[in-house]
Amino acid sequence: MKKIYIVGSGGFAREVAWLIEDINEKNPTWVIMGFIDENEDNIGKELNGYKVLGNLEYLNKQERAYVTIAIGTGEIRESISNKIENHEFSILVHPSVIMSKFVAIGEGTIICAGNIITTNIEMGNHVIINLDCTIGHDVILKNYATILPSANISGNVVIGEKTTIGTGSAIIQGISIGNQCMIGAGSVVNKAIMDYATAVGIPARVIKVKEGV
Repeated sequence: MKKIYIVGSGGFAREVAWLIEDINEKNPTWVIMGFIDENEDNIGKELNGYKVLGNLEYLNKQERAYVTIAIGTGEIRESISNKIENHEFSILVHPSVIMSKFVAIGEGTIICAGNIITTNIEMGNHVIINLDCTIGHDVILKNYATILPSANISGNVVIGEKTTIGTGSAIIQGISIGNQCMIGAGSVVNKAIMDYATAVGIPARVIKVKEGV
């Protein structure tokens, strides 16, 4: 059994603890050490049977183990991953996931229950695929991408770094979405989206682009 710390203590972190428990029911793999949180007010609390042990400084003093960053925002996951020392990042895939053997998964990635992930797919590091998504053939999900529940991504799509695909959205085949984008819930993307853009609607249209980038 391998020791694992969960960074974060919010709702998604608790869902990831449950995901790990489901993995262990199928194939005993992990010992959950507890949660790690930078919010000092949370340290010492018990959440769903696991304690919030300390902050990142505390984590970096522990003996080598595995870490998963269970925080939904790609920029925050990147910042935290750069501060973690002397630990390895896990890959967590829920046992219910249907996935071909032709899928490359980067370190730190979390794939939640109910997903269908087809073939010849590349996932970068610290990608999150939340509940009940479909990922088509030849899709590329770059580092720190976040796919929220029930999103449908067709084949030959590229999702940029630290981009979030909103709940229930659909990405049409062959579309590229840039880095640090936000696709609103329920949107249908049928054309390329530039870097740093927020796009919403059916079809999705860009409503703003981050300034100063």
